[in-house]
Amino acid sequence: MQDQHAPIIEIKGLHKAYGELEVLKGIDVTAKRGDVVALIGSSGSGKSTLLRCCNMLEISQEGAILFQGEAVKWKGTGHNRRPADPAQVTRLRTNLSMVFQQFNLWAHMTILQNVMEAPVTVLKQDRAEVETRARALLQKVGIDEKCDIYPAQLSGGQQQRAAIARALAMEPQALLFDEPTSALDPELEQEVIRVIKDLASEGRTMLIATHDMAMARDVADHVIFLHQGLIEEQGPPDALFSAPKSQRLQQFLSAVA
Repeated sequence: MQDQHAPIIEIKGLHKAYGELEVLKGIDVTAKRGDVVALIGSSGSGKSTLLRCCNMLEISQEGAILFQGEAVKWKGTGHNRRPADPAQVTRLRTNLSMVFQQFNLWAHMTILQNVMEAPVTVLKQDRAEVETRARALLQKVGIDEKCDIYPAQLSGGQQQRAAIARALAMEPQALLFDEPTSALDPELEQEVIRVIKDLASEGRTMLIATHDMAMARDVADHVIFLHQGLIEEQGPPDALFSAPKSQRLQQFLSAVA
């Protein structure tokens, strides 16, 4: 039985290694309903790996992952660990939509078809109802006039906004953003940040791995600084950015300023 007051996402003692390379070394993250948690840190610090472990695109070797109080079931240990219940993984993933750095839109489908595909094929929802919702979502992210064209005909910022609409079409409990603006030039980046800010103002639960310190400061309720697979420092953005305690975070912020 799920606890409706439980955090949406709870990660406890998460470890992830690729062979001998340990990328995550015991990470704890909690996101309650409406929380926006930003993950910052240099390349290789484990930000993207943490997100991918969260929705089981990558399989962690140790630690617990819970969604609304429901723990992912595992079998095996260490590098042999696997989800024990594929149906559970599918069900949990439908409540945890991911927006990727490189958009990952289907090139052979129009933008509208991209947004409609998963609710129709995975959730078996009524096509007419899904189309109505998809058109509204494309209007929400400001590209409703692009619904009948293909991804290659869009700018990077438009493609990322289409990817956000596609994620929202699953009506998820939480959104995961993996460096959503890093493939964009500054002008297109602002288009996407505006959409993410709007989602934050609606009280959506989000985990955002980002290189953009301004977005982390403006959008997040809580910021986690990862360094070499560990949480080096975390806290409210005002405190973290204005008065970092650890020397490593001070160095990181001065390098990206």
